[in-house]
Amino acid sequence: MTTPPEIVSEMNRLINAARLHKIDMRVIGGLAVRVHSPLQREAFTREYPDIDFVVHKKSRHKLSPFFRGMGYTPDRQFNVLNGNRRQIFIDTRTGRRVDVFVGDFEMCHKLPLQKRLHLDPLTVPLAELFLSKTQILELNRKDALDIIALLLNNELGRDDDKKINLHRIARLCLRYWGLYKTTSINLARVEEMLLREDLGFDEEEKQTVLRRIRRIQRTLKAINKNLFWKFRNQIGTRLRWYSEVEEVDQ
Repeated sequence: MTTPPEIVSEMNRLINAARLHKIDMRVIGGLAVRVHSPLQREAFTREYPDIDFVVHKKSRHKLSPFFRGMGYTPDRQFNVLNGNRRQIFIDTRTGRRVDVFVGDFEMCHKLPLQKRLHLDPLTVPLAELFLSKTQILELNRKDALDIIALLLNNELGRDDDKKINLHRIARLCLRYWGLYKTTSINLARVEEMLLREDLGFDEEEKQTVLRRIRRIQRTLKAINKNLFWKFRNQIGTRLRWYSEVEEVDQ
């Protein structure tokens, strides 16, 4: 798969400039998956219409002047209403959108990132990057393939050193039952997709991804659940377990 060089260049330009302005900002989303997926396959080919970031809360007041200086126009209405948790900026040259999550990543579920942005110089940690895809209630093909790309390219482990941290995944799924539920559903969906479709992988690659899916599933099953978690699990999907995501017009 080839990634358009201009969007990679722009991603790096923004991250490097943010560092100079002492803004703690990291990439999340499809481009972050691409950064951590050196082994590519035709199935992973996709477009990157925007760039997504997470920024430390202490830097949120710097965002508007920073992006203006980088050639972007703020979405005034959206930023006034949502600026404490999310801000949007538009590239005046290309019309490309930059979406910035403030402090935490919040869509269908919340992923606390405030204290973990230092763990990777370019992107959010692999555990949260993985969960940012598995937390999507209405998982589409593109996001399912992003999950597969991460699992094909990255080892599982118990720390954040170039690994998908199982300990962190387990901790967040214990803390947030809804995240556990949606992640469990999506792991099953991705597993079924791998078994049903020919995605162009050789057998070893396919088995690597399946093995890692099943290891995560075993990890979630083995979580030492507390009473609150067990009570919420008994209620199950009779009570809504996710947040509604507001669509933002491009």
